[in-house]
Amino acid sequence: MPEKSEVPYVVDPRVTDVVLAIAMALVVAVVIAADPDATHHAGPGAYLFAAGFGALVLLRRRLPRTVLVVTVLAVFVYYTFQFAPIGMALPAIAALYSAAEMGRTGWAVGGGAVLVAVATYYRVTGTAEEYLTPYDLVTNLALVAAAIALGVAVRLSREARVHQAHAAEQRLQAERLRIARDLHDVVGHNLSVIALHSGVAAEAVGRDDDAARGALEHVRQATSGTLHELRSTVRVLRRPLDMADGAPAPTGLAGVGALAASARATGLHVDTDIDVPDGVLDGAIDAAAHRIVQESLTNVLRHAAATRVTVSARIDGDRLTINVSDDGRGSGPGLVPGSGISGMRERASLLGGTLTTGDAPGGGFVVAVVLPLRLAG
Repeated sequence: MPEKSEVPYVVDPRVTDVVLAIAMALVVAVVIAADPDATHHAGPGAYLFAAGFGALVLLRRRLPRTVLVVTVLAVFVYYTFQFAPIGMALPAIAALYSAAEMGRTGWAVGGGAVLVAVATYYRVTGTAEEYLTPYDLVTNLALVAAAIALGVAVRLSREARVHQAHAAEQRLQAERLRIARDLHDVVGHNLSVIALHSGVAAEAVGRDDDAARGALEHVRQATSGTLHELRSTVRVLRRPLDMADGAPAPTGLAGVGALAASARATGLHVDTDIDVPDGVLDGAIDAAAHRIVQESLTNVLRHAAATRVTVSARIDGDRLTINVSDDGRGSGPGLVPGSGISGMRERASLLGGTLTTGDAPGGGFVVAVVLPLRLAG
């Protein structure tokens, strides 16, 4: 039956960004309104800056470095108009956090250092003593350090979950390989026994019926043992994943739901549309489809800075088509395929299929796969 994703509701990251943007604008506006010094300006211009700081947050996932640079410059411009003091670091908290969370830690540290250095300069020279006291300096340092540290912690936590998922997958594949090798040894041995006793039975028929019957009994036992071993192994290999107790995961398209749930845990919004009837794919094709989707989602988490990804799979004639598309920053014109994309393309080619990748017309990145339903005989 076709699979439709049914998972607990996850807040869309874009909704989170909107809430954060509103919060940033309101906090800065409240700080402006709370200034008791009448010599400072708190007119429409100051509140327009507050709205601008909030609006920049909406771009934090797509353009973390740009948002950081523009925010820092906007803070300096704000103070040139002698508006009410809002602190040097407060308007840049979201930009600093986002840069660190998106892997741009150096930019975050640099931006924070510039803010603190400028604040320190004015405090030491006294040219802006009314704005920047020693307390302000300590507060700015604490806010910058906390924002960067939180961003780094969130990124490391997400990468650790991806690494753990890969490590678990590698352990699972190693166990399956061991099972396959054990099965090969058992089946090979039993088939040798069957061949040997079949020859004995053929020679003994009509001359030594007891020997023939004994040989055929050995054949029957070896056959029964082989069938039992095959059934047991197939049950193990088909056992579905139970994430709670660590049982093996489905390695076909039936396992896409588990892959999507793991990606959602990092904050990524994942839509799945798997319309592939049971039993229509060879096991090798089904397993390859799972691996390609898994690697595509991993690439989105690591490189795309996306908020949403869509995974679809359906039957088109005698072919299976898979598409994984995101709304991230894309690859640009100079894409050099890494080992992940090269590995997916090689896997598809070995099975008689194709894999293409590239930027989507409306933004983002697309992985498109076409595979046969059955392996060529």
